[in-house]
Amino acid sequence: MEINNFYLESVKKQFLYYKMLGEKAMQQLQPEQLFVSFNDDTNSIATIVQHLSGNMLSRWTDFLSSDGEKEWRNRDAEFEPILDSREVLLKSWNAGWNCFFDALNSLSPEQLSTVIYIRNEGHTVVEAINRQLAHYPYHIGQIVFYAKMLKHEEWNNLSIPKNKSDSYNNDKFAKEKSIKNFTDDELNKLQ
Repeated sequence: MEINNFYLESVKKQFLYYKMLGEKAMQQLQPEQLFVSFNDDTNSIATIVQHLSGNMLSRWTDFLSSDGEKEWRNRDAEFEPILDSREVLLKSWNAGWNCFFDALNSLSPEQLSTVIYIRNEGHTVVEAINRQLAHYPYHIGQIVFYAKMLKHEEWNNLSIPKNKSDSYNNDKFAKEKSIKNFTDDELNKLQ
C-alpha cells in the first residue's frame, strides 16, 4: 500500500476511535450531566461539543478552496451555553463529524501535499489533518475525564482498567504477531 493511502486509512481509524471514545463517555451520563460546569472557568461537555462542531464545520467545509476560519464562524459563541438537550448536542456533534469525515473521505493521496489556509497561514493537507489529530483528541480527553468525574464509581472504563495492564498485555502477547492499527479491535466491535 502506498504510504499516502496508508496515512489516510490510519488517520481515519484514529479519528473514528476518538469519536467513539467521546460517544461512549457521553452515553454513560444522564442528560443534565452534559451541561454541568464545575466553575466559571470550565466548559461543560456540551460546550466542548459546540466548540468541536464549530471547528469541524469551519475547518472542513470547502477546505481545499477556502480558508479554514470561515467568516460565518463565531468561535467565541461556541463557549456560551447554546445547546439545550442531549438530542441537540448529538445533532451538533454529528454535524461536525459528518462534515469532517466527508472532507477526509473525499481526499485522494495526491492531495495530501496541497496547501490550504487556516487564518491565512498555509498548511499542507497533511499538516491540517495532523493539527486536528492533536486538537480533537485533546478535547475528547476533556469529555472523557469530565464524564468520569461525574460518574464516580459508576464509570465504565474506556481503556485498560486500573491494575489490569498485566492481564491485557498477557492477552496481547499470547497472540501471533500481526500488523494492524491499534484501533482495529475497538472499531470492529462497532460493526
